[in-house]
Amino acid sequence: MNPSDKAPRVTSGPGSVSWAGAVLFLSLLMVQMAGADPLPAEQGRVPRQETHRRVPLLNSLEIRGPLGVLTQWKRILRDARSQMEKLKNSIPGSDPCPPGAASWKEFLSRARGMTGFDQLKFVNRFFNRWPYRLDKDIYGVSDYWATPQEFLRFSGDCEDYCITKYFALRELGYYPEQLRIVVLRDAIRNITHATLAVYLDNHVYILDNLSDGVFDQGRYSHYFPQYSFNEQNRWAHIPLKAFTPKKLSEEKR
Repeated sequence: MNPSDKAPRVTSGPGSVSWAGAVLFLSLLMVQMAGADPLPAEQGRVPRQETHRRVPLLNSLEIRGPLGVLTQWKRILRDARSQMEKLKNSIPGSDPCPPGAASWKEFLSRARGMTGFDQLKFVNRFFNRWPYRLDKDIYGVSDYWATPQEFLRFSGDCEDYCITKYFALRELGYYPEQLRIVVLRDAIRNITHATLAVYLDNHVYILDNLSDGVFDQGRYSHYFPQYSFNEQNRWAHIPLKAFTPKKLSEEKR
């Protein structure tokens, strides 16, 4: 039930800017970040994929900084872990049983029997079954980032798919260093969009609510990252090629 004909959106991103404007904006951001201390890595944990540090995300120059003012993401980090514990430990049909518990337990029981790329494909396909819904229709506001439990109950828009897949992979043992939620500009549809990037086996794979397929980032030359983040850091991105939006009418020709 993936409504790929509908236009996902994230309104909290930097928005559409010209190439020159983007460079100016990111240059100023670099100055601001120059004095910022990166958050420390998790104690006692070794990243599974060291090589991912040498792979540019979606053909961009990355500038790492602290999470800063991502208030909606901070709220999710505060609530998501306890929610997932309740989902995992609940007994479907019992009282009280949190909404979404049956789906979450079904997901875990099936996903834990898989590994590597097959597991990524399953995660993407499993949560893409939820219908695309606008924040305004669910919550009555223009932009709301849902926790995994809220997504399981009400569904959501593009960043909500990313958030749920992020925590699903964390539950399966992926490290924060392997995961990034990416807010980007789609040059074909000329809209802001969000995807989940996963570093695995020297590749960066994109988990997108627009497709059940999982592909290497090289397939997405029309995606221009604006910023990305995980539990530890936030990155600003300078595209290594000029952003040239295409008109949908031209794309159909």
